Parts: sequence; C-alpha cells; structure tokens
Amino acid sequence: MTLRVASFNVNGIRAAQRRGFEPWLAERAPDVVGLQEVRCAPEKLPEGVFGDLHVAYDPGRLAGRNGVALLTRQRPEAVRTWGGEALLRAPGEDHLHLDPTPPGTMARGLAPFVPEGRYIEVDLPGDGDRPPLTVANLYLPKGGLPAHLQKPGGREEPDGGAKYERKMGFLASFARHLDRARKAAKGAGRDFLLLGDLNVAHTELDLTNATSNRRSEGFLPEEREWFGSILSPRTLVDVVRAHHDWWSALFQVHE
Repeated sequence: MTLRVASFNVNGIRAAQRRGFEPWLAERAPDVVGLQEVRCAPEKLPEGVFGDLHVAYDPGRLAGRNGVALLTRQRPEAVRTWGGEALLRAPGEDHLHLDPTPPGTMARGLAPFVPEGRYIEVDLPGDGDRPPLTVANLYLPKGGLPAHLQKPGGREEPDGGAKYERKMGFLASFARHLDRARKAAKGAGRDFLLLGDLNVAHTELDLTNATSNRRSEGFLPEEREWFGSILSPRTLVDVVRAHHDWWSALFQVHE
C-alpha cells in the first residue's frame, strides 16, 4: 500500500488556517502529516483544522513557540514524546485529551529541550503489504553563528556563540537518539520514518545562493557534515533523492 506523507512547518496553525490549511489538507488527503511550529495552546486550536485525522500533539510549554503534531489516518498504536505525555484526539472527537505516554529513547543532553515541544513519535500498524511503521516528527533548533563569525550590525545581535553551541549540542544528542529510535523500530519489525524541519540545508541544492550563505547558520560546514552523518544505506535514506532520478543526478553532480 502506498502511503501519502507530508511535512509542513505551518509557522502558527491559526495563521495557516487563515491561509487555507484546512482545504489544502482535504484536497491532498495525506495519510501522515508532520506539523512543526504549531504554536498554539490546545484550547485555542481552530475548530476542524485537523480534518478527520487522528491527532497526536506536543504543544510544549513556551507560549506562542514551537509545538509539533502528527496527523495520521490510521489510529496510532503508541505515541511517545520527550515530556512523557501527549495530547490526543480521534476523528469525531471535539477536543484533545491528555494521555500519558511511555518513555521514549531520549538520549543524554536532550532534557533541556523537553519543555519546548520539539519531538513526537507514533507507531502505526501495517496495512496490506506495508509493514508497521514508526513515524518521528522533529522541529530542530535554528541555532546561530559561532562567536568568531558574529559581528555587530549583523542579522542578529552577537550572543558569544550561545545559540550555535546549543544547536551543536542538540545535534550530537539527537544523533544518538535517532540511532536508538531507529534500532528500536527495527527490533520491533517496523520501518522508521523521520519528518520535520531540520533547520539545516544539506547540499547546495537545498537553498538559494549557496555561495553567499556558506557562513550562515543552517549551512555551516559542521551542520552539513552532521546531516550527512545520519544518512547511509544502512541507517537513514533521503527518500526524495532516492526515488527521484533527476534530483539524484543533480545531487551527484554537485557532490
């Protein structure tokens, strides 16, 4: 069975609703949707915005920031967040309800990010010839520039590299988490799919003006190297590049 999957940084679900999110969702009819930056307290979610899909939502505890959700056509068999609880809703229900979730595979170093609503994971049953699937959804911190690249009058006020160090710490810890989550899924006979806004452009094809952005956060050599380190035929595969020959050919040329 083919699975239609979408990943969407909505930059605020209420603003996205005003821009046509609900009719887009109905028209595209995805089976799985990963949403990042939902930015909405559960009681303020627009009515009907998630259509007839199952909802698993970690809003975090930072008002007006972050928040990740997974919408699925199938009912999840399990839901995991780093905070130990998730807000769930089944089709036909008119409200989200709090549900304790079993502890996930959070690696050392990720605890400071628990209140921020950056990660949620669900297990979906198999269907026909499609095996069971674990879907993870991530909103990775934007970060900043290292101290030696910062200068007054830049796009952001110098912070001595604090945001950069925070992001690099997250990347190292999340790589360990990802390895554990992927192996846990494999051990349970499940495929593993990671969606999200990773706030890193892996190759020159992934952003405009690659040359002028080489000293910009999100395209620093060490960030790109990290992205490459989580990909391999035995671990995780970039699905778009693996299944679209024209894109893969361009990728090979630029690499």
